[in-house]
Amino acid sequence: MHYYTIILVVMALMLGASAFAEKLKVPVPVLLIVVGMIAGFTPSMPAIELDPEIVMLIFLPPLLYDAAFNISAKDFKTNINTISTLSIGLVFITTAGIATVAHYVIPGMSWPLAFVLGATLSATDAVAAIGITKGLGLPHKTVTILEGESLVNDASALVAYRFAVAAVTGVAFVWWRALFDFLIVLGGGFLVGIIIAKLLGFVLRFFRDNAMVVISLMLLMPFVTYLVAEHFEVSGVIAVVVLGLNMSWLSKNRFPEHIKQQSRNFWDVNIFLLNGLIFVLIGLQFPLVLKRMETNQIWTYIGYAGIITLITFLIRLIRVFMQQFNLQKAFEGKRRISEEALFDSKTSLIITWAGMRGIVSLAIALGLPLTVNNHHPFPMRNEIIFLSIAVVLFSLLGQGLTLPWVVKKFGKGKDVPIASMSIEETGRPD
Repeated sequence: MHYYTIILVVMALMLGASAFAEKLKVPVPVLLIVVGMIAGFTPSMPAIELDPEIVMLIFLPPLLYDAAFNISAKDFKTNINTISTLSIGLVFITTAGIATVAHYVIPGMSWPLAFVLGATLSATDAVAAIGITKGLGLPHKTVTILEGESLVNDASALVAYRFAVAAVTGVAFVWWRALFDFLIVLGGGFLVGIIIAKLLGFVLRFFRDNAMVVISLMLLMPFVTYLVAEHFEVSGVIAVVVLGLNMSWLSKNRFPEHIKQQSRNFWDVNIFLLNGLIFVLIGLQFPLVLKRMETNQIWTYIGYAGIITLITFLIRLIRVFMQQFNLQKAFEGKRRISEEALFDSKTSLIITWAGMRGIVSLAIALGLPLTVNNHHPFPMRNEIIFLSIAVVLFSLLGQGLTLPWVVKKFGKGKDVPIASMSIEETGRPD
């Protein structure tokens, strides 16, 4: 009964904050985090510590599936160059950048530990990006790039994290083996997603007129797909994304209209509840981690978190603008770049600003092992978790609160390829 009451309290907080966020014109995830933090500091509020396995299994599969289901496969393919650059290359660059800063700035942070921190914070979050950008009137191309990047980069971050933790435990890093394992993890996830999508498609076509069976299967299969992929030690994230893309095509081309409508309404409610709960829970984690830190370390580590947040933002800014100019150069050089794949400087700024950290970084940090080789405590575990949660909060609150202003100032309008714009138009905000 005690836990039942806690669940009801958290749900009430989530629903109330979501309703008020719209009235206050504040991004819903931002207000939910603030409410969660305030509730966490309330003496009567019991400690609610997130289990990383719960986050990765209960929250991640349906949220990723829904995002993949609603993304346009055609637009995803058009922008695949940018999406792959940000979701793979940028993840590893960010990991190295954070690791370098952490190693030289934070006392006692060895290179392996610095890379653990870098990998934990390297990926942007699909839930945060979609939750905060929803309703801002962003151009369709911008949304596609943001969602596409966030759907794929979790797998890259998890691979980087796995090798960083192995280095802490004393396992030697071999670059070719790391590359091979990375390709196996991604390729295996893709294969699992394709196989399950084909099997599910066959079953759904057989029951296509039974709305309850169709909707129930589509709710169940993201969880099954994730578990199957993780069982074979490949990317559950990629498997669920592939499933979502395939089911989106099947739904548009094969399902009766009444099933599409019922399914849409059902998923809208589920995603609303899951989104709300995860951001409240993120806010609730900060007071718990704060209590585990030594008092004289708190403000110092908040400062470190601020530096890391700024570094991740600058790395992303530079890489996104480099991608913009690389695409333009390739297009002018008559390489196989579609004009629709080009974007301007205003879009680059918005893509940079919307790259926030979220639940995956939180789950990875909380999932750090307690010991090394079952003997010694994992070094600086509390500090890494504290830094991760602080960076997630800085990212979501800082960029989340200012993103509507940035979009209003630079972002609303049509998707206009740079090739069709003058130099003045490209560089000048509206």
